[in-house]
Amino acid sequence: MRTGIASALALAELILASSGPTARGEGPTYSKDVAAILQKNCQDCHRPGQVAPFALLSYDQAKKRAADIAHVTGDRYMPPWPASTTFGGPFRDQRVLGDAEVATLRAWADAGCPEGDAKDAPPPRAFAADWPLGTPDLILTMPEPYPLEADGDDEFRVFVLKTDLPEDRWIKAVDFKPGNRKVVHHIIAGIDVSGRARELDAKDPKPGYVALGGFGEGVPLRGFLPIWTPGSRPRHTPEAAGYVLPSKADLLIQMHYHKSGKTESDSTQVGLYLSAKPLPKQVLTGFLFPEIAPEQAAKLADKFRAGMAAGKRPSLEETYHDVLAIPPGEPNYAIKGSSKAGKMMARPISRDILLTSVMPHMHWLGKDFRFEAVLPDEKGTRLPLIQINRWDFNWQGTYAFAEPIRLPKGTYFEMVAHFDNSADNPANPSHPPRLVTWGEQTTDEMCIGIYEFVVADGSSPAASSPIPKAIAPAAKP
Repeated sequence: MRTGIASALALAELILASSGPTARGEGPTYSKDVAAILQKNCQDCHRPGQVAPFALLSYDQAKKRAADIAHVTGDRYMPPWPASTTFGGPFRDQRVLGDAEVATLRAWADAGCPEGDAKDAPPPRAFAADWPLGTPDLILTMPEPYPLEADGDDEFRVFVLKTDLPEDRWIKAVDFKPGNRKVVHHIIAGIDVSGRARELDAKDPKPGYVALGGFGEGVPLRGFLPIWTPGSRPRHTPEAAGYVLPSKADLLIQMHYHKSGKTESDSTQVGLYLSAKPLPKQVLTGFLFPEIAPEQAAKLADKFRAGMAAGKRPSLEETYHDVLAIPPGEPNYAIKGSSKAGKMMARPISRDILLTSVMPHMHWLGKDFRFEAVLPDEKGTRLPLIQINRWDFNWQGTYAFAEPIRLPKGTYFEMVAHFDNSADNPANPSHPPRLVTWGEQTTDEMCIGIYEFVVADGSSPAASSPIPKAIAPAAKP
């Protein structure tokens, strides 16, 4: 009996050895296995002059961080990609390690980080030093460099880039060139035609102006442009579609700066690729807000009537102040949203559209977020768009679908999100926790499902209306 068991165990070990990463008689090495993984998934940020705190371009650099690499990749904390890989998508520029790659990094660290034969290593990766899509038709630069202190809280600051174009133009692609990638965490861009952003800029003694929760008080954005995060790649808009850039419009960039430990400065540029002629379809932005309960709807209806009678429409903050109200100590507060017909301030889409991207948005108390489309068929088929199981404000962004998703007229959107307002949440900006309601400030919250789309047919839709202010993130104290 013992001989039979021993034989079976020996056979099992042989099978495992022949099917695992050591099948060729040796464990993974840096040159043959690890270098390619780091090049593909890590070096966009982990190289000199970028936002990551250390480089991973060489064997010695990787060996020094091997245990940390194995830990953060095994925990799926790095590379940063909050979106689920099994719900929604697929998305462009997806940064996700496969299970085999994670196992390789762990096995390499556990084996003592063998370098292997340098001849097996891939050639060093080349990085585009200028504009990957070619020279832009219009390059906008911050009016003057912005200085940053060595230490302190992250800064969220808006800069006004004047276009001074004599006529409306259509944008086919947008690219960003951070002036100092060591401190630029992400960039959110929008279009303003009101001149309000210029007023805020003039009042601030420093370049640009502080905007803790959007693009500033009273700035009615005409539209959004793509978001930049480290590793993101510029992309063209769908065929025959583009963003409208009105004449004399200002392009606003909200910069998220992360201090590097040294005094720094930044002068970021935005490159616009313009169409030579008007395009038949406009890239538009839609928003899904929290659902308003019937008892809240009656109060809001009275507020709207009173406001309209006084010639003042209630603001977004006034509308949703009591709709999103997270009690102190609540670790799993749920918020739902739906554009299904019959709900207050909600309606299904009125035409067939091509959905091109989605962007969930919450602040520091966000915990998870799910976004779906419900089709107008007999079954009410639910189409998963995106799910984020572990929300991280620092790594939010726009998720562009690999291919646009066609949604028929009558489709509506639904979202479910949860918030953690407990003392156990390390991201909670309030100590002790307090009641948190909808608002722009650092201690406030939001919950919005943002999406970009174009009308599916060839007709030209009416220009989009101004977008509600303050939907960009608030700064953490």
